[in-house]
Amino acid sequence: MTSHVNMAAAVSGEHFDNLQLLLKAPSKDAVRDVCVQSHRGPSHQLVDATATTLSITTAQAAQLVQSLHVVSHHVLFYNLVSPDQILQLFPDSFHSSLKNLITKILLENSPTWRTEALSDQISLPQLKDLDWRVDLVTGSDSVSRMSVPTCLVQLQMEDRCPAAGGEPGSAVTVELSRESLDTILDGLGRIRDQLSSVAAK
Repeated sequence: MTSHVNMAAAVSGEHFDNLQLLLKAPSKDAVRDVCVQSHRGPSHQLVDATATTLSITTAQAAQLVQSLHVVSHHVLFYNLVSPDQILQLFPDSFHSSLKNLITKILLENSPTWRTEALSDQISLPQLKDLDWRVDLVTGSDSVSRMSVPTCLVQLQMEDRCPAAGGEPGSAVTVELSRESLDTILDGLGRIRDQLSSVAAK
């Protein structure tokens, strides 16, 4: 939930005032490094490194990193994918060359950030593999010791958001009688037909 709140954070004039501190950067690469690293959020290490690189105070560096974080998430959240869309965010008085450089950096990195955001979203476990075998189980009835076929199905699951200390992968084994298997196959067939019907629309 926190990431969504950060993404939707409003960009204010104060944020752009902080971005003007990038004019103190010794090179374009230094601006790029701060912009890219700020997207993941402030950290003591990043703030200290930014303060040293730009020769500004730690407090100013913290404000700059936070402002870059807000702006980059704003661009992602509102799916700003063209230079004009991003340039419109900046006030008219903002330094022209710096505005263009920041816009270029945001556009270059947005696809990667968008992919990372999607992969980090909370999702249900995904089925990665399926294995099965058929066993013959001997009944316990002494009068009629019949061998009953049963199916063992093992589902390999991947959890992209495991609980703390949990494993990202797990296996679930289910024992099915022929009747149970027929019921499941019937249900899966209906699901397949419905998915096909929706996809065809």
